[in-house]
Amino acid sequence: MMKTLLMSAALLSLAGAATAQEVAPEIERTYASPQSFIAATTTVPAGSTLIFLSGALPDSADPAAERGTVAYYGNTEAQTASVLSKIEATLKSRGLGMGDVVSMTVYLVGDPANGGRMDFAGMMRAYGKHFGTPEQPHRPSRSTVQVAGLAGPGFLVEIEVTAAKAPSAQ
Repeated sequence: MMKTLLMSAALLSLAGAATAQEVAPEIERTYASPQSFIAATTTVPAGSTLIFLSGALPDSADPAAERGTVAYYGNTEAQTASVLSKIEATLKSRGLGMGDVVSMTVYLVGDPANGGRMDFAGMMRAYGKHFGTPEQPHRPSRSTVQVAGLAGPGFLVEIEVTAAKAPSAQ
C-alpha cells in the first residue's frame, strides 16, 4: 500500500511538472495607465528569440520632387508611416508582427515646417495606426529624440526596433 501511495505521489508530481513546462512564458508589458502610448516596462522571458532591426529610413513619398528634400520623402507623419511599413514587412518576413515589437527608438529631425522643432504629433499619428489599436493592442517601450540630422538630407525620421518572440510551450 505504501509503495502504491509513493508511486502515485511521484506520478502526480511529474504530471504537475509537465503541465508547468507546457505553459509558455509570455512577454510582459506594464503601462503607466491604460491610455499610455508606450509601455513603461517590458519583460522578455528567458529563451525568447530577439530580433534587432537597424534604423530604417523612409522611401520616397513623391518621386517627382527633388531627391534629398523633405518634399521627396514627405512630412514627419508620411515618413513615419513609410518607416513603420518597412519595419512591419521586415518583421513579417521573419514570422513576426508589430505586436512583437518590445522596444523602439525614434529619431526625429526638426521639421523646417515646424520651426525646426520635431513634429512629435505627426509621428504619433502614424505610430497610433500600428500600436495600441483594437487589432494590435501591444505597445513597446520607446524613446523619441530630436537629432541634428540623419544619414542624408530630407530625412526627418529613422526608427530602430527590437522585437521578441516568447518561447512556445513544450
